[in-house]
Amino acid sequence: MSRIAFYAPMKPADDPVPSGDRTVARALIAALGGLGEVWAASRLRSRDGAGDARAQDAIFDAAEAEIKRLRRLDPLALWLTYHSYYKAPDLLGPALSRRWRIPYVQVEATRARKRLEGPYARFAAAAEAACDTARLVFHFTEHDREALERYRPAGQRIMRLRPFLARETLDPEPRRRQGGALRLLAVGMFRTRDKLDSYAALADALALVVTERWQMTIAGDGPERKAVEGLFARFGERVVLAGQLGPAEMRDIYRNADLLVWPGVGEAFGMAYLEAQAEGCPVLAEDRPGVRDVVRAGGWLTPQGDAAAYAAAIDRLAASPDALLEAGRRARAQIKADHLLPAARATLAAGLSPLLEARS
Repeated sequence: MSRIAFYAPMKPADDPVPSGDRTVARALIAALGGLGEVWAASRLRSRDGAGDARAQDAIFDAAEAEIKRLRRLDPLALWLTYHSYYKAPDLLGPALSRRWRIPYVQVEATRARKRLEGPYARFAAAAEAACDTARLVFHFTEHDREALERYRPAGQRIMRLRPFLARETLDPEPRRRQGGALRLLAVGMFRTRDKLDSYAALADALALVVTERWQMTIAGDGPERKAVEGLFARFGERVVLAGQLGPAEMRDIYRNADLLVWPGVGEAFGMAYLEAQAEGCPVLAEDRPGVRDVVRAGGWLTPQGDAAAYAAAIDRLAASPDALLEAGRRARAQIKADHLLPAARATLAAGLSPLLEARS
């Protein structure tokens, strides 16, 4: 059986802190298991979130030491890196792939040529060089594909891999309550600036909602809890902060919600959108790159930054329970067809099998 090296420079798959990156990394490992033995190549984190030259120097030094350690190991059949970009470039895969003469592949690589100047110049150059090295790049969104195509080197293949959940199939369709107050749900950790911006946009929109028949649960936690509490304090008991929930609890909360409300500021695509739709919970988001790739039949998109339009959509849906139920059914059908492990395995196999066969 082929041995595939898997590496996530932003965050290793066994990191204890939940995040979308960790979820996607784990899903990729599960999908790759059908093609060979997946080996977690390294836990080295190359992320610099501040554009700090000294921190980047230290990361480059740590990467050189890691390459010296790993190059003594037996060669593998293929190296696959997930999410190399200008803040967390892959500093290991290209060098080791060249040494072992094996194919180098990337998933969710992003191009950021404008970062080749400024505090991230050295990291951005490393990310661009790694992307140039890849024989094959899988992209999750149309937005990423456009930049990848624009700067694609000769001989590099680019393939679409739809974002997916690490599930073989869906559970039986849940029975949904009809009537009563509109049950809204927001899901996002209280950590990054983008998440706080989405919460702020949501609070602004809720302040414009006309109907009084709504309540909302927020699933998430983190160091910015006080800031989130402050944004929603004006709504009193209508908004409940449920804290960080486990997978089983999240499935229940999606099933008990009528609508996931999450603007999606800064989201690459948003795993919560997939998780909600898998449980028959439709989505209301803003029309943003990446988000529109996963919110299709099972939801609605409003213009970016338009709180009034977002509020109007909530009012309209509050008066349309049948539309919510029908969208939830369409969402489940779309997730089942395009966004689970069987579809991901088929796409990965189509791209990777020729490389593995040539190597063997």
